[in-house]
Amino acid sequence: MKKNKINVVVATTNVGKLQEIRDILKDYDIVSVADVGFSDDVEETGQTFMENALLKARTVCKAVGLPTIGDDSGLCVDALGGAPGIFSARYSGQGVPSNRQLLLKNLLGVENRTAHFNCAVALVFPDGREYTAEGQTYGVITEEESCGGNGFGYDCLFYSNDLGKTFAEATAEEKHTVSHRGRALQNLLVKLED
Repeated sequence: MKKNKINVVVATTNVGKLQEIRDILKDYDIVSVADVGFSDDVEETGQTFMENALLKARTVCKAVGLPTIGDDSGLCVDALGGAPGIFSARYSGQGVPSNRQLLLKNLLGVENRTAHFNCAVALVFPDGREYTAEGQTYGVITEEESCGGNGFGYDCLFYSNDLGKTFAEATAEEKHTVSHRGRALQNLLVKLED
């Protein structure tokens, strides 16, 4: 697809997520909610990643009148019944470092540390068109934070099966080729091209 001359808003205030989407969708003019003057909090009341992605995209699109991408993603740990899941960003209620500490605490002594990241994306247009896609990536949770300084959130705890290292140790380019967000956005682009 050729460069889109119309701005596409990303319904997030997460700087790391915004940058990843800009990196992956290089052919589009990606802008933040701050760029278009949207400052309300969109409450994530959905029961699934996709429900939350659609809620964010619909709310911001309606408010600003521009095509909007909503994204909801999270870490699903098998031994924890899929937790933290849709509550990944609010797992501890005390921010990212506490989320990671709580996850490690809850996995203390657990042998099966398999997990996957899931991402749901929704692109909503002012005329009512909606496109959705999902992506997953699989790995295991490490027993301590890796020394890699890249990524954000749980990246320093997620050892990627595809890369053979944690997401925090991977370059942005490496991560984007196999990440849940990269796969979801690529799946979305395929639907748009069809």
